[in-house]
Amino acid sequence: MANFKGHALPGTFFLLFGLWWSVKYPMRHIWQKRQHGSRQNLPLFFKKIDLIEGVLKTFFAFVGIMAEQFVPDGPHGHLYNGEWVKLMNWQHSTMYLFYGISGIADILSSSPLPVPAGLDRLALSLALFVEGFLFYFHVHNRPPLDQHIHSLLLVAVFGGAASTMLEVFLLDNTLLELFRSSLAIMQGTWFYQIGFVLYPLNGKEWDLENHGNIMFITMCYCWHYAVALLIVGINYSVVCWLIRRFGERHRADIEISLRKTSHPDSSSQKALLQESDEE
Repeated sequence: MANFKGHALPGTFFLLFGLWWSVKYPMRHIWQKRQHGSRQNLPLFFKKIDLIEGVLKTFFAFVGIMAEQFVPDGPHGHLYNGEWVKLMNWQHSTMYLFYGISGIADILSSSPLPVPAGLDRLALSLALFVEGFLFYFHVHNRPPLDQHIHSLLLVAVFGGAASTMLEVFLLDNTLLELFRSSLAIMQGTWFYQIGFVLYPLNGKEWDLENHGNIMFITMCYCWHYAVALLIVGINYSVVCWLIRRFGERHRADIEISLRKTSHPDSSSQKALLQESDEE
């Protein structure tokens, strides 16, 4: 991650999954509320998208590990060669490894195998915890702004780990799921923010010792989360509106079809009555 692209890759990963979760969980919540359903009798559609999500998570993790290991200046699978080789890349690879394990847990949870309920949430919580644990020891002996901007990331990471662990015991809790979605979106945008600060694309470097920059970055972090909450709220509202609109159309189509099928029945009943009168 010692460049802008290295921060953009995990940022894109978290941003995409956060946006997807902010659509998937409201959709599932509204369906369960309307059908009075539970996790056991969810339509096959939801199980398929959970399976696809697990496959994509595993794929992204694999791409992340390959990118960290086999970039031109990467360790290329060598950990120790007289001295430690690119330990920062190895830490990032370890982070991706646990997200790959989380993806495998998603795949198993959506399969017909007798997997314990909440395994996917547990694996995701562990992946988030490992990410935060690695980043906590990642920025020692760095300039103050560099340390501060990474420590702010830990708030979203450990917050996501704690809320996801609660989901293990409170399955299908929509508030916790939306909270995790907002933290994932913020984590994604914050990775981009770290890249812009430490590796600015315009070439104008930040003063990493300036306390004013630290104060601004802290305020900027709050703005990031406000935008993440706004995105989750908008997605929830749009999903509700679309489901209601198409639900009403579906009901209207059913009523029209029922009326059409009832007319032939009534006409046939009249014909039978006429024939009986003639007899």
